Amino acid sequence: MIRNYLKTAFRNLKKNKGFTAINVLGLALGLATCLLIVFYVFDELSYDKFNLNTSRIYRINNEIKFGGNESASADAPAPTAAALKADFPEVEQVVRFRDRGGNPVKKGNQNIQENRMVFADASIFDVFTLPMISGDPKTALKEPRTVVITEEIARKYFNTSRAVGKILTFNDTSLYKVTGVIKNIPSQSHFHFDFFISMAGLPESKENAWFSNNFKTYLLLRPGADINKLQAKLPEFMRNHAGPQLQDILHLTFARFEQSGNYYRFSLTPLTKIHLQSNIRDEFEANGNIQTVYIFSAIAVLILLIACVNFMNLSTARSSNRAKEVGVRKVLGSARKHLIAQFLTESIIVTLVGAVIAIFGAWAMLGFFNDLSGKQLAITSNILLWLLPSLLVFILVIGCLAGSYPALYLSGFQPIEVLKGKLAAGFKRSILRNVLVVGQFVISIGLIIGTLVIYNQLKFIQSKDVGFKREQVLTVWDTWTLGSKAKTFKQEIKQLAGVQNATMSGYLPTDGANNNSSVFKDPVLDQKRAILTCTWFVDEDYIPTLGMKMVTGRNFSNQMATDSTAIVINEAAAKLLVFPDPLNQKLYVPQDNMAKVMKPYHIVGVIKDFNFKSLRENVTPMILFNSEDRGALSIRIKSANLKAVVEQVKNKWTSFSPNHQFNYSFMDQDFDKMYRTEQRTGKIAVSFTSLAIVIACLGLFGLAAYAAEQRTKEIGIRKVLGANISTIVGMLSKDFIRLVLIAIAIAAPVAWWAMHNWLEGFAYHRNVQWWIFAAAGLGAILIAFITISFQSVKAALTNPVKSLRSE
Repeated sequence: MIRNYLKTAFRNLKKNKGFTAINVLGLALGLATCLLIVFYVFDELSYDKFNLNTSRIYRINNEIKFGGNESASADAPAPTAAALKADFPEVEQVVRFRDRGGNPVKKGNQNIQENRMVFADASIFDVFTLPMISGDPKTALKEPRTVVITEEIARKYFNTSRAVGKILTFNDTSLYKVTGVIKNIPSQSHFHFDFFISMAGLPESKENAWFSNNFKTYLLLRPGADINKLQAKLPEFMRNHAGPQLQDILHLTFARFEQSGNYYRFSLTPLTKIHLQSNIRDEFEANGNIQTVYIFSAIAVLILLIACVNFMNLSTARSSNRAKEVGVRKVLGSARKHLIAQFLTESIIVTLVGAVIAIFGAWAMLGFFNDLSGKQLAITSNILLWLLPSLLVFILVIGCLAGSYPALYLSGFQPIEVLKGKLAAGFKRSILRNVLVVGQFVISIGLIIGTLVIYNQLKFIQSKDVGFKREQVLTVWDTWTLGSKAKTFKQEIKQLAGVQNATMSGYLPTDGANNNSSVFKDPVLDQKRAILTCTWFVDEDYIPTLGMKMVTGRNFSNQMATDSTAIVINEAAAKLLVFPDPLNQKLYVPQDNMAKVMKPYHIVGVIKDFNFKSLRENVTPMILFNSEDRGALSIRIKSANLKAVVEQVKNKWTSFSPNHQFNYSFMDQDFDKMYRTEQRTGKIAVSFTSLAIVIACLGLFGLAAYAAEQRTKEIGIRKVLGANISTIVGMLSKDFIRLVLIAIAIAAPVAWWAMHNWLEGFAYHRNVQWWIFAAAGLGAILIAFITISFQSVKAALTNPVKSLRSE
C-alpha cells in the first residue's frame, strides 16, 4: 500500500512540474531563511553558557541618583567583593576585574599595542570556566607582577602554548611573569581579554573607598541560594558599609540622603542576561540587544509562515483539479482513509524535498549571512543535535497541515457530486485561500514598513546635528606612549600642510567615554548644592578642532594663566545649575575620595550640547576641564587627499616612536560603529524582507496561473466577443489586488505600533512618517500586479480556439 502511495505521489508531482517546483522552491527559501535566523538567535542566547556555574554567577551594578542626575554602571567599589563574601554565607566566591586599558607589549624590537588587558583577582578561575593549558589556576594570579595569557597570545609572543615562566614586557619597563596559559575565550562571552594581570599588584584594589566605582564584581552563589532574598538584603548592606563614609563626606545619614530623593544602591544581573539585557555604562564590550533577537525571531516565524501558507494555498488549489480522480477512486471502492493517506504522502514528500534543499541552501548562504550579521556562525555537532529532530517534526507537521485540508475536503464528497464538477467550482472562490493570501501580504507589507522605518532612523542618525563635526577628523590613538614628547608631536602635526587643527585628549564623543563625578556649588559639601556630571579633560584646541559651538562666554586660552582652573560647561549642566548667569561662577570639585579637599574652578563658557553618548540617550550634564590628557590626538584635515595626510602623520609618528604601532581611525567611521547593531539589523531586514516578498510572489504566481487555468474557456469566449488584453488582465487581477488592499489596511496599524515601540528606544528619533505606509502599500500593489500580470497576459494571448476546444 505504501509503495502504491509513493508511486502515485511521484507520478502526480511529475505531471505538475511547474507547481511542484514553485512549492518546493518557496518552502526551501522560507525554511533556509528561518534556519539562518535560528542559528543567529541560538548564538545570541548561548552567551556565557560555556561556564559550568553559569546559573549561579551574578554581576554587581551600581545605580546612583544625586544632584538631579541619574547614572547606572556595571562597576562597584573596591571593597564590595570582600564585604559581600564576609556578610552573606550564600556567596560562595567573588572575583573583581579592573580594566587596565591598552599597553604596548615588547616583541623583539617592536612594541605591539594590546588593548585586551584586565586586572583580575586570583579567584577568577573559581568563578569562570577558563580552562588552563599550562600553569596552576589556584596560584596563577596570587603574586604581584604575574599574568595569565590566552593560547593565541602565547603563540604570538613565544611561538608555543607552554609559556609558563616566560617574561612579558609592558611599556618598555614593566616586567610580568607568565604563570598560566588558558584556552582562547569563546566568542560567546561578554568579555574577551587576552591578558589577565594579578590584582595583587594594584594598590587601588586595597582601598576602602565606597564611593569610587571602578571594579567589575561578580558573585558565585552557593547551590540553592535565593537570589531574590540576597537582592533584598543589599540596601541594608549599603547602609552599613557606605553609610559611615557618606556621613563623613556629606554629613548625612543614609536615611536623610534617600529622603531627599537621592539613592545609591546595588543591583544584581545574572551572567546569562548581561549580553542581551544589559546596556548600562562601562560594559566590558558592546552588548547585543534582546529586542534584536525578538525582531529576528519574529521575522523567522513570519517568513516560514509565508512559505507554509504558499504551500497550503497551492496544495488546496491544485487538488481541485483532481476532483474527478477522487470520484473515480471512490466509485471503484477506495476508502476515505486511503485517499487521505495519498494526499498526505504527496504533501510530506514535497516538504521533505524542500527541507533537504533548505539545509544545503542555509549552509551555502552561511558565509554571506556571517558578513551581514558580523557573526562567525558554523553548523556544529551541537546544532545538528537539535536541528535534525526539529526538521523531522517540521516535515511531518507542515506536510500534514498542507495536505490535510484538501484530503479531508475532497475525500468527504459524494462521488456523484464530484463527477458533476461541483467541487471544482467551489474551489474557485475559496474563503480559506483568500484569508491565507491576505495573511501573506500582511506579513510582507509589515516587513517592508519595518525596514523603511529602520533605514529612515539610520538616515536620521547620520544626518542629525550632534553638536560636533565628525567629518575629516583623523584620530591617532595611544599618543600617551610618546610620554613627554606628546605635546611636541601635536605641534608638529599642526604644522603639516593638510592639517587645519589638532587636539590632544582621550575623551572623544565617538568612543563612549565616561567619567562621572560630583561637583558642588559651595566649598561646604551640601547635597542640595551638588550635581552629578560627566567630566572630561581637554586642551584649548578641543572645541575648535571638533567644530563645537559656544553658546556664551569663551573657549580656553593658553595665554591666560588663570585658565588652569577654568571650566566650560554644556547647556544641560547650565540648566541643572540654575545660575542666573553661569559665567565666572565657581564650582568646587573634590580632590580625593573622601572629599576632604575641595578645589574651586570658574566657568568661562557654556558650550552647545553635543551628543557624547549614543542617540538612544539624552544629553546629560558635562564639564570640560582645561587639563592635559594624552590618550589620543584628533586632527582636522583640510586637504581632500586624505591618504596623503595620513601618510604624513604616519611618517611623523614613526620619527617620534619607531618601535610603536601607528593606530588610527576616522571619527565619522567611529560614529557609525556606535550604531553597528542598527545598521546590521537594517541590512538583515532588507535581505529577509526581499526573500519574504519573493516567497509571497511565488505563491501569488502559482495562484494566478491556477485562476487563469480555471477560467480558460471564459477567457476564450471574452476574446471572441472582442475583449482586449487589458480587459482580461484587469479581470484576472482585480480579485488579487483587492486582497492586497485588505492586507495593507491590516498591516499598517500593526506595523505602526511595532515600529513606534522600537523607536522609543532612541531618545532622538523621527516619528513613523506617512510616506512609509504609502510607499509600502504602493510597492506591494505594484509587486502583486506585476506577478499576476505575467500569468494574466499569458492567458490573454492564448489563441481562443485552443481555449474553447480544451477539456
